[in-house]
Amino acid sequence: MATVPIDEGLITVREYLKTSYSPDREYVDGRIVERNLGEKEHSLLQKYFILLFGFHEEDWGVVVYPELRTQVAKTSYRIPDVLVVRAGVEFERILEVPPLIAIEILSPRDEWGDVQEKIDQYVAFRTENIWILDPIRRRAWTADAEGLHAVEAGVLSVPGTPIRVELSEAFAKLDRA
Repeated sequence: MATVPIDEGLITVREYLKTSYSPDREYVDGRIVERNLGEKEHSLLQKYFILLFGFHEEDWGVVVYPELRTQVAKTSYRIPDVLVVRAGVEFERILEVPPLIAIEILSPRDEWGDVQEKIDQYVAFRTENIWILDPIRRRAWTADAEGLHAVEAGVLSVPGTPIRVELSEAFAKLDRA
């Protein structure tokens, strides 16, 4: 992930929020951070999760957003690939409260140090569930304050909710493509 200096200096949160980027970029402590955009596998997995959560919004009590700016700290804005909030959570344009799930789908150019930095910010923000998916290696992890945990059983779920995602179904979409 590249950090883009603007005029060789830092920019303010206010400047970031009033500027449009195409594609959208993250903001971390005064610096604009480019996001590695996904390729076919990334896109298909992102679509799968958006459609799955969108289909189940009512019965799972959630609302799903693709690539929504999320203020994870006073001077940091991240843009998860897929963001899931509990139904009834109100906000204006940018999410400023911890989401139920932040989903990051790895791209071939992602570096683990950058991914870990995002995870650390999501943890500090008190994001309830953090899911990391690798569409190339067909692997998934959850993350929390204790670290990264490989999903060995092939199921992502949210305790206390009916949310249950069979990874074999998600990865099967990639295999068919």
